[in-house]
Amino acid sequence: MQFLRRIGLILLWLAAPVVAFGAANKNDPYLLVLRSVGNIALVVISIMIVIVLIRRGRWRSMAGKLLIILWCLPPLLMSAAHLKFELRKHEVLAAGTAEARQLGPHFMVGYSSFPKVARLAEQGLIGGVYVTRHNIRGRTADALRAEIAALQDKRRAASLPPLIVAADQEGGIVGHLSPPLTKVPALATLAGLAPDDQQVKAEEFGRIHGRELAGLGINLNLAPVLDLKPPVRRNRLDFHTLIGQRAIATDPVVVGAIASAYVRGLEASGVGATLKHFPGIGRVRTDTHHFSANLDTPVRELEATDWLPFREVLSQSHSALMVGHVTLTAVDPDRAASHSKAVVEGIIRDKWKYQGVVMTDDLVMGAIYQHDVCKAVVEAINAGVDLLLVAYDGAQFYRIFACALDGSRQGKLDTVMLRASAARLERGSPKDQARAASGVVGLAR
Repeated sequence: MQFLRRIGLILLWLAAPVVAFGAANKNDPYLLVLRSVGNIALVVISIMIVIVLIRRGRWRSMAGKLLIILWCLPPLLMSAAHLKFELRKHEVLAAGTAEARQLGPHFMVGYSSFPKVARLAEQGLIGGVYVTRHNIRGRTADALRAEIAALQDKRRAASLPPLIVAADQEGGIVGHLSPPLTKVPALATLAGLAPDDQQVKAEEFGRIHGRELAGLGINLNLAPVLDLKPPVRRNRLDFHTLIGQRAIATDPVVVGAIASAYVRGLEASGVGATLKHFPGIGRVRTDTHHFSANLDTPVRELEATDWLPFREVLSQSHSALMVGHVTLTAVDPDRAASHSKAVVEGIIRDKWKYQGVVMTDDLVMGAIYQHDVCKAVVEAINAGVDLLLVAYDGAQFYRIFACALDGSRQGKLDTVMLRASAARLERGSPKDQARAASGVVGLAR
């Protein structure tokens, strides 16, 4: 019994700093699973351990006092972290109308709480919402449809443009609204078909996605993937990108042909497409959900291979373009493409002459979030990025919007870029549900 008590005491010493660290970082997206009920459980457990240690007389020794103090820290640190979050949230919600109207259209946010996102929508603090599996889990399609319609009603009542409503329906392993929506095979399954059959089936897949998404009030699909399929298996730390299963083919001609047909089908139902993840993640072996990644291939080689599908589909459609968190070292070795002026303005805008909507990949991904996210937000806006996506953990919106707010108040944001971006978003805004049902939502070039 004495042995077990010693083991228990050792475990308490080891666990105390871990729990304290978790409490201090309760708002981190990596600890999303600990939110709400998890946070309460952690506080209750900490208090119970302190009570047990005191009742057993551990406070009589110096080591015991230190252990008790360590287990008092988690509730205090969690309270401090929560206070910091609430103060930042208050700062964002208290933003003036002019600030909200200037910055809000550039943010698309995922959400779990309808009342919270409705407030953001009504105040003009966001320009779009992202819906995914937790928005449909345990609910019917009709419930989600009604929720999206309610958000759009609130926008109209506030005399604000309709929200861009996005989802991630690629097909295959990425179909976040399936079920209840139809589970469509990955576009990669079409690569082995004859060219004519590829076109027919890809367009059919696009029509299925477009029809069902439009039926919910969703007007932008974050698909298709245009990264070239990697010839070798990525490293074992690739938990989420899984581009080998999501990419269409290794041949850029096949990728371009299938993607173009898919986008035609999607647009036929009034749903816009999003081409991703420029400048390409097929060649990198690092998962940007967690780590920084470099793309070291020369631009000339990328233009002749990886970028061919992007340019082809952009020239034939009204697609938006998603820029990933890969560092294109030959162009800008110091920052990821998603917030690089040399990439967004230099290549996409000036060289390619693309004047449609450019959006970032999720800013909650580790390649950005675990570094200087405020610097990335300011640089992305100044680079000419139109939409900043906060998808996985919508609560991070307050931190990320606060970065833009501080940048604006300190004069760090390029107002010329903001005006040009606002014009692109206005051209690309879905005007109303009737238009979305009868034609492309207009994420135009």
